[in-house]
Amino acid sequence: MSTAGAHAPTRRLTGRLGVGAIVFMVVAAAAPLTVIGGGFPLAALMGNGAGAPTMFAVGGVILLFFAVGLSTMSRYVAKPGAFFTYVGYGLGRPGGLAAAWLAILTYTTVQIAVYGFLGLTLGDWMQSKTGLDLPWWVWALALIAVVGLLGYRHVELSAKVLGVLLVAEVGIVIVLSLVILAQGGADGVSADSFTPSVVTSGTPALALMFCMAGFIGFESTAIFRDEAKDPERTIPLATYAAVTTIAVFYTFTSWALVQGWGKGFDQEVADDYAGFIITTAHTYLGGAGAEVINVLLMTSLFACVLSFHNVITRYQHSMSNAGLLPRHLGRVHEEHESPHVSSLIQTATALALIAVFAIVKLDPYLEVFTWFSGIATVAIVVLMALTCLAVIVYFTRNHVRAGAWRTWIAPGIGLLGLLGVTYVLFANFPMLLGDVDAAGNPRVGTLTIAMLALMAAFPVFGLVQAAVLRRHRPAAYATVIDTISE
Repeated sequence: MSTAGAHAPTRRLTGRLGVGAIVFMVVAAAAPLTVIGGGFPLAALMGNGAGAPTMFAVGGVILLFFAVGLSTMSRYVAKPGAFFTYVGYGLGRPGGLAAAWLAILTYTTVQIAVYGFLGLTLGDWMQSKTGLDLPWWVWALALIAVVGLLGYRHVELSAKVLGVLLVAEVGIVIVLSLVILAQGGADGVSADSFTPSVVTSGTPALALMFCMAGFIGFESTAIFRDEAKDPERTIPLATYAAVTTIAVFYTFTSWALVQGWGKGFDQEVADDYAGFIITTAHTYLGGAGAEVINVLLMTSLFACVLSFHNVITRYQHSMSNAGLLPRHLGRVHEEHESPHVSSLIQTATALALIAVFAIVKLDPYLEVFTWFSGIATVAIVVLMALTCLAVIVYFTRNHVRAGAWRTWIAPGIGLLGLLGVTYVLFANFPMLLGDVDAAGNPRVGTLTIAMLALMAAFPVFGLVQAAVLRRHRPAAYATVIDTISE
């Protein structure tokens, strides 16, 4: 089935999102406060201790090289499909379809993981404040409904909500960091976190693994292409701004938190990694500051799921317009100018999955959050590596004169870095899932095998779909990566 048709005006997304609005949405997806409060203590505990802030900087540099290729590709492949479009143009249609389904898995699993964590956190907070004791999944389902309502409307409404929440969560962490530094920390302010001896202590590769997970979401800027104002300029600027903002924020604030405990940092993280950010806030900002951060941790998680909801609905919309999903998912609401059908489907998917997890009694943190965030972390890095390779192949094959730096040097460096991270992720995949033995050592058990099989199933489905389209619907196959309805 061709993507062309008489209904193009009702299938094309439009808008005037500027650089700031897009940056707010994709940075909110990274959930900065949650990463600093949850991911950073784990990176320090299981990685290289006080050297963990440097790994945020290393991750940011790798992703800046990736961003060069991604931004250049967005200028020459003017489509909103992001990963699957770029991989398709560079590595062929089968690769593009495999990437499309892997992207759907990535963003669905990270969203579901966060719903589990958010439902648990909100439930515990409500119980402590009001005495109302409800299962985690009740809160998760209620939040899905709120996210679905916002996602159904024009994306600019979500951008405004995310902007407010993001400013609040980033602001409180910066305030905490500045107070720590103003007070001279626990043992004075030092740059030891960036010295070779500290950075190479422990297991830096594991720290890098956890730090890279904190960047998930920034790469989705291209999916908002049709809703951007002056996309040729807006998308590249938003991509660079997002990764730079995230990297600088993570590196600075995590370093400041190390200063807050000084020589006792490693011991504090080991003793209280789950409550590390709250304890630190209580020490330097008092009980009121700790309570504010506790509330903003929940709003950070909410901002994360709202942002990923918008990303997933737009991937589904693009895939529908490419003939990979039912055509009605590509419809655009006449009043809200949103991919409303895709949004409803995504809301229904999230509701169904959380309901299933509730029925089978999965633990919201140890299973829902840990398992599915582990899958998302590995899948997103694989997608980025594929995209870097696709950029190099596309520009080489088509002899595009966009400069060696943008077409193969920077993407090539990014590819090498991402391949290294991919190796570390697969080597430690059981640990990401919490699949460990009694001594806490990672093992390749039934859980790891099942999750690896799930990860493989989605891109394999894409390859099979490509083969079926090529054989039975060659006209649709010929335009399958052209995601805009004409």
